[in-house]
Amino acid sequence: MSEIPLARTDDPVVTDGDLEVLREQLGRPPRGVVAVAARCVCGRPLVVRTAPRLDDGTPFPTTFYLTCPPAVAAVSTLEASGLMKELTARLREDEELAAAYQRAHVAYLAQREELAHVEEIAGISAGGMPTRVKCLHVLVGHALASGPGVNPVGDETLGLLRDVWRPDRCSC
Repeated sequence: MSEIPLARTDDPVVTDGDLEVLREQLGRPPRGVVAVAARCVCGRPLVVRTAPRLDDGTPFPTTFYLTCPPAVAAVSTLEASGLMKELTARLREDEELAAAYQRAHVAYLAQREELAHVEEIAGISAGGMPTRVKCLHVLVGHALASGPGVNPVGDETLGLLRDVWRPDRCSC
């Protein structure tokens, strides 16, 4: 499998325009956004970085949130296919994959701790890490925000999406 080019990550600053795009993408006002973690090649938000505690005080473990509707739809199709169950089984059988996924969990926690420590979610990452695959959207968001090699399940999922959605092609 050839490497999929990365999404843009050169401009993490959240502008008023980004917030409007996020409202459009999500169908609701965005919550807790502290940065744009990855952008479409056209410049629109693709993944946002979210505070670990929302403004209303709610703990929020999902640090990297996939927002681009075509990407969300593509990942949803893979989730509906049962891929999460298959990947979870592979984690039990493939020690190398399990170790890399454990490292992704540790990286995710460290990236969240850079923002703030929230006791209620301490040690809990997202997406099912480190022992199962629960949400491919989170894992793809983490992979897009962090780059290749950080989240092996996110990377693999991006590879499976390549014929339907790719971060190096605008689908906005």
